[in-house]
Amino acid sequence: MTNETLQNLIGGWFPDPEAEKVPEVVAAPESEEDSEEKPVAPEPVNPSLLEFTEEGSEFLNIEVQPLYLHRLMSELKENDDTSFDYLFCLSGVDWGEESGLGVVYHLESVTHRHIVVVKVKTEDRENPTLDSVYDIWATAEFHEREVFDFFGIKFNNHPNLKRLFLTEDWVGFPLRKDYVDDINMIIK
Repeated sequence: MTNETLQNLIGGWFPDPEAEKVPEVVAAPESEEDSEEKPVAPEPVNPSLLEFTEEGSEFLNIEVQPLYLHRLMSELKENDDTSFDYLFCLSGVDWGEESGLGVVYHLESVTHRHIVVVKVKTEDRENPTLDSVYDIWATAEFHEREVFDFFGIKFNNHPNLKRLFLTEDWVGFPLRKDYVDDINMIIK
């Protein structure tokens, strides 16, 4: 299945209600025939609540809002046309102060031999929370614990969310860009 076909299929699962309210093209007033004004086209409205890119890679990238994450992931696995049965990478990301924290998921369908990348961001750096996908792919259990340990992102409905690598008394989340540790960090 091509990336374009995947995009059309997956985008249809989350239609944007605003897409149906696209205004008509606004024409220049008739009384000003000599006017330089041109008709104004409205900004295009994404027909899906998901954002799609390929970002120079061969894989389709899907950006989803946290509210729709679990529903999207369930559909990606359960739908016969996609069958993403293999979560082969789950990584925490700190995109910086303005962009927030998030997670990037790499999924593959062993049946159909296609791959997608799903990205989700949370704007709340003080209490970052996302839904767990452990109930969809059991392998997510330890990946999510690692992200919790190093980035502080909490996963709703995770069966055993606790530190995986760092000690329980460790303060802070060392893979965040704003993390400072004067004792353990080497600054050149």
